[in-house]
Amino acid sequence: MSKTSIGLSGAVLKYYQAHAYNEPAVLAELRAETATKLGGNAQMQIAPEQGAFMGMIAGLMNARTILEIGTFTGYSSLAMALGSQAAITAVDVSEEWTAIARRYWQKAGVESRITLRLDGGHAAIADLLREGRAGTFDLCFIDADKSSYDAYYEGALKLLRAGGLVMIDNVLWDGEVANPKKRDADTLALKALNTKIKADARVTLAMLPLADGLTLARKI
Repeated sequence: MSKTSIGLSGAVLKYYQAHAYNEPAVLAELRAETATKLGGNAQMQIAPEQGAFMGMIAGLMNARTILEIGTFTGYSSLAMALGSQAAITAVDVSEEWTAIARRYWQKAGVESRITLRLDGGHAAIADLLREGRAGTFDLCFIDADKSSYDAYYEGALKLLRAGGLVMIDNVLWDGEVANPKKRDADTLALKALNTKIKADARVTLAMLPLADGLTLARKI
């Protein structure tokens, strides 16, 4: 889930949205359908500027294998598929939401490169490790249940190759991570993970104030 870019408003936000990215028509159509059909749940879809960034990162890395934990209606996986030639393992738990994703993957001609799993992040990570996939992924994107972020992060580090990248969404959580009075489970999980990664010698770190906050942690 990602909201509009933190810290931008008014004329500057309008200028940014007009100049910051080129959204492919298929992604714009997917974003519009998600907003129309899913109402308030549409906020779980990443922002178009984030999709542009993630697609570029996947392409710059020449990523061949990508793991996505949290697919929703498919915007992030489609953005990365359009930006690279990677084979993507997309993980979610909702047949309803991912049915939309499947239609748009097919429409964009990338469905042959995307494998959808509906067993959730914990089971998918465990299965991939049992299958001997440790150290084989180039890129991992985490955007699912926040209380499991730490487990997904640890799983991603096992599955990524040296030099691989994990991208973690919602790390600024609409600014609530900076609110000491906010003590719900999701906010506390995000705050704990942000603190953990800052001190984690296994990775190099860059947190971007993009959309709702995006952490990039590169496995050393």
